Amino acid sequence: MSSSSAVVSPRRQRPVIAIDGPAGAGKSTVAAHLARHFGLLNLETGAMYRALALKAIEKDVAFEDEAGLLALAAETTIALEPRLEGNRVLLDGVDVSRRVREGDVTAAASKVSVHAPLRVWMVNQQRALGRDGGVVMEGRDIGTVVFPDAEVKIFLDAAPEVRGNRRYLQTGTGDAKVTEESLVKELKERDARDRNRADSPLKPAEDAVLLDSTGLTLEQVLEAAEQIVRSHLEHNALH
Repeated sequence: MSSSSAVVSPRRQRPVIAIDGPAGAGKSTVAAHLARHFGLLNLETGAMYRALALKAIEKDVAFEDEAGLLALAAETTIALEPRLEGNRVLLDGVDVSRRVREGDVTAAASKVSVHAPLRVWMVNQQRALGRDGGVVMEGRDIGTVVFPDAEVKIFLDAAPEVRGNRRYLQTGTGDAKVTEESLVKELKERDARDRNRADSPLKPAEDAVLLDSTGLTLEQVLEAAEQIVRSHLEHNALH
């Protein structure tokens, strides 16, 4: 069934599909696949945090400096341009798509995102991007905070050891300092920060469908995600 013809919502003509979960769970891969499969736009909100973290690195603003980060955000423009091969990330008009995927920026984004006022600012940006629907948005709190009324909510998870192994295989780096063990340790630390922060902690929305990919192949995960979305769209089409 084509999503473009099946989606009817009392709030939006086209759905918001929210995909949340911890770092390394495969949210970007699943979101990109669902967007292509159902003819929606993939708006990767985590890239927005990474873009701001990159600017903090470049401007030498400490990740603990909440006031400094807020001032930085106020003079920052972040734009996402969905492409078939993935989002193009623009920071103040400059393409930083590759840079925001690098390890130091990814780690910094987790530290930047703990500040509640900064998350309020970012949530407003994200809501503006997805207001009209027709989007797949992935992050940590899309279904709980950004779009609690999203038509479809998936919480994608996997054991940290599995996520670390996948990330290690994906990096393809020759850096001897980057080991599978170090990546698992980093993911566990990020999990602790994300799940235990006071504002918008990482947790499934009450009406989210849990998808644990620990024992699944990529193909099985994508098929399961497709089925979750399809069942919701078919249900909405009948009501």
